[in-house]
Amino acid sequence: MLLKLNTADTRPLHEQVAGAIRRAIAEGECAPGDRLPPARDLSQALGVNVNTVLRGLRALRDEELLEFRRGRGVTVAQGADARSALLDRVRDVVADAARLGYSRNDVIEMVRGIP
Repeated sequence: MLLKLNTADTRPLHEQVAGAIRRAIAEGECAPGDRLPPARDLSQALGVNVNTVLRGLRALRDEELLEFRRGRGVTVAQGADARSALLDRVRDVVADAARLGYSRNDVIEMVRGIP
C-alpha cells in the first residue's frame, strides 16, 4: 500500500492520513480482510507522528471501514470498499454544498426530501 500526503492540503494531518487510507480502500489497493501495516511503519512512511496515524485509524474504525483486533492488528472491514467509495462521494457533495453556501443540515434536509 503506497500512501502519500499532499503538503498543500490544509486539512489536519490525521484527516489526510484517514483520507489516504480511505482512498486506497476505495480504489481496491486494500481489500476487505487485508491487514494494514503497523501504525509505526505507516508513520515513518508518511513522515508524521505515530499518534497522528493512530488518530486517523481510529476515525476509520468509527466509520466502520477498519477493524481493530488484539493480536491481529488492523484489518479492512468487510464491505469497506463500497462504504469508502460512498463516503468519498458524500464528502464531495458536502464540500460542493458548502461552496454554494449550503450547510450540512441543508444537505441532510435535501436528502430526506428525495423519494
